[in-house]
Amino acid sequence: MSKNEKPLRLSIACGQNIPEGFVGMDIHPGKDVKYVGDILDFWSKDNVWSKIKDNSVDEIDCTMFVEHIPHIIEGHGMKHGFDDCFYLFFNEVHRILKPAEFDEKNPNIPTKGFARIVTPYYSSPRADQDPTHVRVLSEASYLYLNQDWLKANKLDHYPTKADFNFSYAYNINGRLQNRNQEFVGLALQTELNAADDLIVTLTKK
Repeated sequence: MSKNEKPLRLSIACGQNIPEGFVGMDIHPGKDVKYVGDILDFWSKDNVWSKIKDNSVDEIDCTMFVEHIPHIIEGHGMKHGFDDCFYLFFNEVHRILKPAEFDEKNPNIPTKGFARIVTPYYSSPRADQDPTHVRVLSEASYLYLNQDWLKANKLDHYPTKADFNFSYAYNINGRLQNRNQEFVGLALQTELNAADDLIVTLTKK
């Protein structure tokens, strides 16, 4: 990146809630929505994804959208049951992100080549309360975007080109806000409604 080139930070399915310093991608035009089009069109030659070059995006924010991604879209049937739109979406996320780079002082903090994905947590009522939600996600869902894990589990026939490492955190339910870390950790494993949301950081390999 040249000294005068600004980082490209993209907010996917942003609506009108674009984080500061980001440009938006959404089906609806709006202020700072730079890329307008159907995010779930992965097939048209001039779809909205085609407007973004390979390895060009520094950072992606995608909040409360992945749970809405359908498994299939009419006219584009699944091949052998695995050609899920989840994979098609993250294939594009992987394609447009730059390879990950990390803070020199803290190698666990990415500075580019990463995506922050926020969804309702699978064990929260928020996961199912919206009738337009079509999938629930846990931490383990993102293992299916890691090629080493897929190969180790003999699942590398799944049709995904994406390859991410990931870390995660939670928006903890208010009733647990004043509990200690050990209590919260146990609650996450054993109780419903311990976390409201799952926050995953994907880093491009």
